[in-house]
Amino acid sequence: MALLEQSPWYQEIFSKGEERGRKEELYLGIELALEIKFRNQGLELMPIISQITDLQKLKAIQQAIKTVNTVNELQQVLSTNLT
Repeated sequence: MALLEQSPWYQEIFSKGEERGRKEELYLGIELALEIKFRNQGLELMPIISQITDLQKLKAIQQAIKTVNTVNELQQVLSTNLT
């Protein structure tokens, strides 16, 4: 098993699995924050957010939810993170 864990193939698969797990956690956290802060209006943004796959962009969106006051402000943040 130790030999397998050292193989580049195993490391690549493991790394991709970890990244996928982090994305799923971020999506769930963002969805919860949107629902709590903006109710259904916030949840309407999830189809847009779910298209973003970059971890750093997802983290930036998660942080932005804390500071924005309206869904429109968050949409502006999203438009900058989609490019």
